[in-house]
Amino acid sequence: MLAWLAYLTVAVVWGSTYFAIALGLESFTPYGMVAARFSVAAVLALGLGRLRRESWPAAKEVGHLMIVGALLLGGSNALITWAELQVSSGLAAVLAALVPLWLAVFSMAKDPLGPKGWAGLALGLAGVCVLVWPTGSVHVPAGGLAALVAAPMIWSWGTLHGKRFVHGGGLLTNVGIQMATAAVIGLVAAPLLGGYLRAPLTHKAFLAVAYLALFGSMLAFSAYIYLAKAWPPAKMGTYAYLNPLVAVLLGSLVLREAFGLRQVLGMAIILGAVALVQVRVRTAPAEA
Repeated sequence: MLAWLAYLTVAVVWGSTYFAIALGLESFTPYGMVAARFSVAAVLALGLGRLRRESWPAAKEVGHLMIVGALLLGGSNALITWAELQVSSGLAAVLAALVPLWLAVFSMAKDPLGPKGWAGLALGLAGVCVLVWPTGSVHVPAGGLAALVAAPMIWSWGTLHGKRFVHGGGLLTNVGIQMATAAVIGLVAAPLLGGYLRAPLTHKAFLAVAYLALFGSMLAFSAYIYLAKAWPPAKMGTYAYLNPLVAVLLGSLVLREAFGLRQVLGMAIILGAVALVQVRVRTAPAEA
């Protein structure tokens, strides 16, 4: 039950973060946003970890936690943030939905997915495209496209690295170390890459980054790290198919964006694909 709660948290909260990133970029530079959100989240996570008297990870695992933080947050997340300066948040969500595919590819030696699982992954990606792919001719800058292709690969590799090499330490403490690593990367990189702000700080941008720090980082990233330990990679990675679905629902309910037959069809395809992968992974041990 706790794993399912973590899965739903990641699916719902991260479904809203692409829009929040776009709002934050009205004032912050990409690495300025990385520095701000992960500095706040790291202090909260480490502080709560101390209050809960969590165990500290072994010295050799601290290094691996820093690698994971650098790859997932200082690398992949920063690439997505930078790409949203050039492409829409919807398109960013589409390409980020490649996460379950790369998780399956990188883990196929230990966790073979099988024909039904691969079909589910392909179907889920198709559903995401139906759901949020823009109509008409869309120009995608090469730099933004390259960043959005690289980001899910880096994220998936970093996730599996943590799953393999990190086994000790409390959840919040481990998350805090990873986010502190990303915060340091942001604090060092931002002055070299345009500073912390690209425009005067607005209330909207400030609240967006505060939301990203508290919910996108502190809550959802903690849930993700827990989920990565609890579930097989392909099963866990299907959250990325649900993020665009949540984003479209929020856009329709909050921003009164268009919601029609195509959106309904895309959601149906995604939910069917998630069910296909989830059932396939759950029954895999019995087939072996």
